[in-house]
Amino acid sequence: MNLTTLSRLSLAALVLAAVAACQPPAPSAPAGPVLPRLGERPDFNGVWQAIGTAYWNIEDHSASGLSQFWQLGAIAAVPAGQSVVEGSTIPYLPAALAKRDENRAGWPKTDPEAKCYMPGIPRATYMPFPFRIVQGDGDILFVYEFASANRIVHMSNHEEPPVDSWMGWSNGHWDGNDLVIEVTGNNDQTWFDRAGNYHGAMMKVTERYKMVDKDHIEYTATIEDPETFERAWTISLPLYRRIDKNVQLLEFKCVEFSEELLYGDLVKKN
Repeated sequence: MNLTTLSRLSLAALVLAAVAACQPPAPSAPAGPVLPRLGERPDFNGVWQAIGTAYWNIEDHSASGLSQFWQLGAIAAVPAGQSVVEGSTIPYLPAALAKRDENRAGWPKTDPEAKCYMPGIPRATYMPFPFRIVQGDGDILFVYEFASANRIVHMSNHEEPPVDSWMGWSNGHWDGNDLVIEVTGNNDQTWFDRAGNYHGAMMKVTERYKMVDKDHIEYTATIEDPETFERAWTISLPLYRRIDKNVQLLEFKCVEFSEELLYGDLVKKN
């Protein structure tokens, strides 16, 4: 090989190297969404709200009118909705299903919501009211607009519930970026919706809050109650961050709206 050939090969190599250097880098795999952080954890602080019809009925349901409120016409109609129950249908035991039907037939007087009782978990999550998550370095506080309900999620020093209560007892832990909460000590007085779906005193709820981006949470709740259901079952739905200017929880202390329902028959008629 003569010097001329070597020079040509060297020049070609230099040209190829220069062309390669000018090429844009190969695209990398798309990164996941950037989540707001609070130390090592996702930051769930903010006001959140569900959008949908689960508060009417967590199972599939058609639009319907309410005959007892016929004077309100379409204003009192129930909008159609898709089930948020995985598998579509709640797996009631036969006797429990009969009780659900009895609850439904007596609505709204039989509904704890009508009486302004605290809604319990998971119902508080998807009522048509916002709620606030207050997260720091330790325990986490959930504050709900409806009936000024609230609960503390104990992130350490987990204990058994001292008594059964409307909002239960919440012990939480982190599973990677997900907030997982086990709620026990639930009384048997709360419902899942306005359609009479209910549970017994043995219910345990395991919630998972998964932040998918800065303004959306994927919420799931697994229900276990062997006295009422054939097996454990799960609901899932998205939660949306309220981004309104100066968003805050407003007062909805509803006891005064329920007094006639609760005590009207005790008032002496003149």
